[in-house]
Amino acid sequence: MKKIISAFLLLTSILIFSQKEKPMFWQDIENFKKSDLKKSSPKNAILLIGSSSFTKWQDVADYFPGKIIINRGFGGSRLTDLNFYSEDLLKPYQPKQIIIYCGENDFADDERLKADVVVDRFKTFYIKIREKFPNIEVDYISIKYSPSREKLWPQMTEANEKIAKFMKKEKNAEFIDITKTMNDSNGNVRKDLFLNDMLHITPEGYQLWAKVIKPYLK
Repeated sequence: MKKIISAFLLLTSILIFSQKEKPMFWQDIENFKKSDLKKSSPKNAILLIGSSSFTKWQDVADYFPGKIIINRGFGGSRLTDLNFYSEDLLKPYQPKQIIIYCGENDFADDERLKADVVVDRFKTFYIKIREKFPNIEVDYISIKYSPSREKLWPQMTEANEKIAKFMKKEKNAEFIDITKTMNDSNGNVRKDLFLNDMLHITPEGYQLWAKVIKPYLK
């Protein structure tokens, strides 16, 4: 009996240890892999990569009839996570366009973070994309101003401005600014476009996003 208990405890400790060793969002990436195994990804699709604002946009294809969209938004991912999983996020696909929404969680993860750090993280991921896809369209959606993260707006604004400036100099690249469409007539963010957490957006919010994004789609 003691041997059985010892073996059970050993197995349990191994399982716990192995789970601790898995990096953040490992399961999300594994789920993407399983999905790709079940159904091969279409070529020349529009690939969405980013954080939970994409993850929760499960019906994104309904907003863009006639477009083939692959949604690879995961959890509360940061640009550091996009860089860490870049091979898994890029290698399996042959898209005609990549659209990124990420960066907001970088600031939320470390409120003292400078805008330049986030901008450099984005540039690193952009370079990784260009190494694999030199000529496709690559677009970045501006960091939204979530009411729950109001105190981070100055850094986010600076990051948006610097990423916009960077993208303007790049070929086949666009900065998609969704800021104004989420503001009221006085220039204040519309809180009614957010869920109770004041972080994630409502279907109406996504409808406004879609109107801004649509002209940029290939």
